[in-house]
Amino acid sequence: MSRKKSKLRSRLARMTGGRPRRKKRCPFTTAGVKEIDYKNIEQLSKFITERGKILPRRITGVSAHHQRMLSTAIKRARHMALLPFVAE
Repeated sequence: MSRKKSKLRSRLARMTGGRPRRKKRCPFTTAGVKEIDYKNIEQLSKFITERGKILPRRITGVSAHHQRMLSTAIKRARHMALLPFVAE
């Protein structure tokens, strides 16, 4: 069974043009963060684009639980005028 999986992975890697990617780890889980603070602008700015949009989980590697907390913190920071709604 494992031989089939390894063949499939190598075949997919050839088709996609590279080796298979390693799964991203949630930065909040590895750091042991319980709450995401909306006042920590440096941390929040890593998870928004230059246009001010929130980056999706598949790009950042954040878990679903922490993504919900992160989006709430970003929205709170926007309402408190700590982060812009739209970058100009």
